[in-house]
Amino acid sequence: MIFKNSLNFINQFFRGTWKKVTIFYLNSNYYDKKISKTYFENIIYRPSPHLLSSVIKYQTKKINVDTISIENLWNDKNIAIKDFKKLNNFYWFFSLDLKSSKKRIQSIINNWIINNNKFNSGSWEFDLTSKRIIAWLSNHNLTYKDMNDDYKKKFNLMIQKQTNHLMSEIKKSELVNDKMIGCAAIILVGLCYGDKNNYLSFGLNLLKKISNVSFDNQGFPKSRDIKQLIFYLKYFILIREWFKEANVNIPDEVNEIINYLGQGYAFIWQNLKKDILFNGNNISNNSEFDNYLRRFGYRFKNESREFGGYAILRNKKISLIMDVGNSPNTNFSKNYQSGATSFEIISNGKKLISNCGYYDNKNLTYSKLSKSTATHNTLIIDDNSSCHFKKVDNNHFILNEDLKILKKNIIFEKEYWKISVSHNGYQKKYNLIHERDLEFYPEKNKFIGIDKILNKQKNFNIKFDIRFHLEPNVKLMKTQDNKTILIELNDEGWKFTCDNFDINIDNGLFFGNKNLYTQNQNFFISGIAKNQNENINWQLTKL
Repeated sequence: MIFKNSLNFINQFFRGTWKKVTIFYLNSNYYDKKISKTYFENIIYRPSPHLLSSVIKYQTKKINVDTISIENLWNDKNIAIKDFKKLNNFYWFFSLDLKSSKKRIQSIINNWIINNNKFNSGSWEFDLTSKRIIAWLSNHNLTYKDMNDDYKKKFNLMIQKQTNHLMSEIKKSELVNDKMIGCAAIILVGLCYGDKNNYLSFGLNLLKKISNVSFDNQGFPKSRDIKQLIFYLKYFILIREWFKEANVNIPDEVNEIINYLGQGYAFIWQNLKKDILFNGNNISNNSEFDNYLRRFGYRFKNESREFGGYAILRNKKISLIMDVGNSPNTNFSKNYQSGATSFEIISNGKKLISNCGYYDNKNLTYSKLSKSTATHNTLIIDDNSSCHFKKVDNNHFILNEDLKILKKNIIFEKEYWKISVSHNGYQKKYNLIHERDLEFYPEKNKFIGIDKILNKQKNFNIKFDIRFHLEPNVKLMKTQDNKTILIELNDEGWKFTCDNFDINIDNGLFFGNKNLYTQNQNFFISGIAKNQNENINWQLTKL
């Protein structure tokens, strides 16, 4: 233990020292001179701002630039971090009134350049720099068109200088999403300036590396993160549309990745039209993105029963979704939740059984809780999760021990569905396997579940719980005989029974809405596994 703590101290010391050295280097005149090797070139491709409508939230009320105080815009020392980032990424330019004074906009950018000509760790943060480049170039009608030559020269040189900084630092960035946005910015600069400085080739090579590292053989993110899949799809399509509009041949690998990601999107969202709360996902409603895809002629299809580690069986009325995949590699586990074999049920477009969602904010208690097995519809042993996490920074946990799926079988027939899956998440600590069989009989609207606790040794008397979470608007009631839970789902009624173990109702927290939480209810089976192979049988039937 002492040796392990000593190693952690040494690692932290070297990381801290290296970070200080890096900051010193980036602030040096040598680095500034290095990234200032630019060439005056005029913009030859002017991207349409509406191409970014899938990744930017436009304000309904347009901003009048005349109401902005230019003099002190970049000198406010008391500005909140969130507002500072919004101001310096310039995405608010997409909400400017098109009748805005170009002279005032020129002054805003000129003043930013004067105040931020050299690298600083605030306004030159990797993510902000990438977005700022995209915003300046995509709003060229306001930022560039009809401006004088001196201003254009400053503008072009600052675009290239920031791009040189991205190219220098992008390999060091640990956040994959930031790398993707940075890669998009570099490619856009290459297209806008005719690739005079090889920005385009650099960006495309980097895009290949991101694809090779981040996606599995099906083109699904190795993180198994649904939000990340949609994020990647949006940016790959954006890059493709830039190539198309610039009349530059679209790289084959871009088309190929969009096809793969599109299949994942069709499987996870378009087939269901409902957000499923697994592995970092929240309620997002992607209908606007669907409209974007239709507008640009993208059509995806995937009728598979299993994809990306998820099984989805459905008909016109019922959808059954289950996590049947291995945990991701530690490097891709930041948003992973330990919910192997957990499931959700959608009945007539309404969520009957729902996982609790994901909390990705500064409250580490809620963040860790939302990653636990207890917030999923599956089995918990002795109040422990099937996976273990370790804290890596002030905001995130990653996997310390992984989980493997041992066997899996999926049957989908007109009148009989079945998903059978087992995992080893409890093997190391308890020397047991969890196996779940979940059957559905469409004619009877009946689900039958069997959760099996399979002991490798005679380690009896193991405490277990199996929880079934609900969205906040779903109501529960326990019958007087304590043998049935009644579920009210708007105009539908369902009943849950378990004959051989206790069932109860409990209050919990629902993290389905991003960075928010509210109270919800769950019902659960609890008991002691006294046999070497314990079967917990339960039923969920529509009334």
